[in-house]
Amino acid sequence: MSDTGYDEWLAAIADGEGYYLACPDGHGSLPPRRSCPHCGAAELTAEPLPETGEVLTFTEVHVPAPNFADEAPYVTAIASFGPVKLTGVVRDLPADEVDLGTTVSVDVGTNATTDERLLVFRPASE
Repeated sequence: MSDTGYDEWLAAIADGEGYYLACPDGHGSLPPRRSCPHCGAAELTAEPLPETGEVLTFTEVHVPAPNFADEAPYVTAIASFGPVKLTGVVRDLPADEVDLGTTVSVDVGTNATTDERLLVFRPASE
């Protein structure tokens, strides 16, 4: 099953060309969008996604939904990348090393249960 706008956005992230949508008032949102969810502006431009973000909140999942059965235990986090917030699974970082303010980069990984692509966070290179 294809989710055209989302799949294109994931492909851009996988290619190192992640982006978000910005309106003239500077609000950021994620595709697919036809208008700004904050102010309703219809004029949106693609802006480069910052290379790193900061973990705002996270949780370690031990009892997953069926679509993530083979991933558990895993950490899912919300990270701020400039004007947008992204939700992803943390990879390449032990759960006890994830904390508020951890600097991460965004990437695309594969769900071990469904074999579908998903948004992942990795430790940011210093």
